[in-house]
Amino acid sequence: MPTDPSLASPADVFTLRRRPPSEKLLDTGFRQLTLALASAVAFVLIGIFLTVFVEAREAIAQFGSTFLTTSDWDPGNDTFGAWVAIYGTLVSSLLALVIAVPLGVGTAIFITEDIIPVQVRETIGLMVELLAALPSVVLGLWAIFVLEPAIRPVLNLLHHLLGWTPFFSTVPQGPGMAPAILILVVMVMPIITSISRDALNQVPVELRQGAYGVGTTRWGAIFSVILPAAVSAIVGGVMLSLGRAMGETMAVTMIIGNSLNFSLSLLAPGNTIASLLANQFGEADGIQISALMYAALILMILTFVVNVAAQWIVKRLSLRY
Repeated sequence: MPTDPSLASPADVFTLRRRPPSEKLLDTGFRQLTLALASAVAFVLIGIFLTVFVEAREAIAQFGSTFLTTSDWDPGNDTFGAWVAIYGTLVSSLLALVIAVPLGVGTAIFITEDIIPVQVRETIGLMVELLAALPSVVLGLWAIFVLEPAIRPVLNLLHHLLGWTPFFSTVPQGPGMAPAILILVVMVMPIITSISRDALNQVPVELRQGAYGVGTTRWGAIFSVILPAAVSAIVGGVMLSLGRAMGETMAVTMIIGNSLNFSLSLLAPGNTIASLLANQFGEADGIQISALMYAALILMILTFVVNVAAQWIVKRLSLRY
């Protein structure tokens, strides 16, 4: 065998670089450990789903698909329908994203581009991360005592101007869907900002320099080159935030009003699946427990659909860009 590695044949190089048995054993053990841990996560998820499904079977058999389309929730008469909670979950989460995505992505652009001094950008980034770390109960209290009184004049104005539409037809009198949407914006915007910032920072410098080299302006480079290069990661963060908003419990429960009456108005009290579970599970018995489990199963399915859609969108965008 040649002593000079540069003169060795491919077979000799393979022999020279062959790992010792101890290293191969360690590598095999590491692969088995990671496989076991990943399988454990899958088994836990399947176990949770099966547990909820088994507990919900009685309600599924009794109410069927009408549980999804009716809004009567009367534990005294064993009549249950989750449409109010489903509607509140979807509307509050989607409208929160409509507001949070431009704010979050815009903040990420602001703190990654050389628009302001580095020290200011780092300070803003730190504040965003601290906002994400605040407990939801603290945000709920802030929403009750600060946010809702502050926005009530604006909501009254919207009712005065747009009260002829069903979405602003009720007079705002305190907790309701609109404050819940805004508190969800506060909760998911840091997630969107952090993921978008990391995605924008991963864009190769050559792309930026190439855009500037052909005469593109700063904003032209951002919207034509940088954002398209990071769009798959940004969309993944947005979908992750949607799942977070759909499952938020404490802050939304404290400010949404927890009404079981259906209303299209964003100014009226509403409800979500998570809020319904938090408010009623402690005192539930009989078929009501099964109905709540049915609602929890619906929330799990909605979250699963969101995650599958996120994976599909990210893959499609990755192939495109």
